[in-house]
Amino acid sequence: MEDILLKKGGLVNETDSQKLSSATGGGVPLTYVIALVPVASVLNVIGGTVAGALKLPIFLDMIGTAVVAMTIGPWWGSLVGVITNLTMGFITGPVSIPFAACNVVGALVWGYGTRWGWANDKVKFFGLSVASAVFVSLMAAPIVIFVFGGATGHSSDILTAGILASGAGMWQSVFSSNIIVSAADKILSSFLALAIIGALPKNLQVTGPIMAQEDMGKAVLITAGTVVGVILTVVSMTLL
Repeated sequence: MEDILLKKGGLVNETDSQKLSSATGGGVPLTYVIALVPVASVLNVIGGTVAGALKLPIFLDMIGTAVVAMTIGPWWGSLVGVITNLTMGFITGPVSIPFAACNVVGALVWGYGTRWGWANDKVKFFGLSVASAVFVSLMAAPIVIFVFGGATGHSSDILTAGILASGAGMWQSVFSSNIIVSAADKILSSFLALAIIGALPKNLQVTGPIMAQEDMGKAVLITAGTVVGVILTVVSMTLL
């Protein structure tokens, strides 16, 4: 079925499958959005469920959020985040639901960071990954303290308890443990998302410029970022 769109220069035919979503900046077919958002949400749920089942000191529930935020926009990434945590709330329990706010914050940092040019340079991209960890931790700490009393049942609670035992206050302990775990998680998630983005069609990348493989040696950057993320994860596990 074709719709007739009236524009200044005349009439333009556009099929339903080619309609563009203005929320993505006008560059992505709505059918791509409909396909990418649920797939990214499922990726998050799988990652978060596996991390929880294995008692890993990371979350792995924002890889899909990063992919969508950096490609088709921060608010679509936010939608992925909300869907993720609501779904995990039904699967693993209601603990996940309040942290939808953290997933939204991560999406906004990745999405707007990409829009502002922080994803087209290796140093800036690493900084964007760290920034996402910091802002997510700033959102997570109040949730952990006010909603759950300082502990959520995640393996990182042991690190929080250790910092508390050293004489630190509740806020310092929760934020410190969260930033250590979040740094490992977000750096790893960012570079895994970059690898996934490299396999997607170029016309999906409308949020902003993202590092080109031929120009930036993306494979090397992905490897380096993943190694850093794994190292931080190992350090976190050692502390735990």
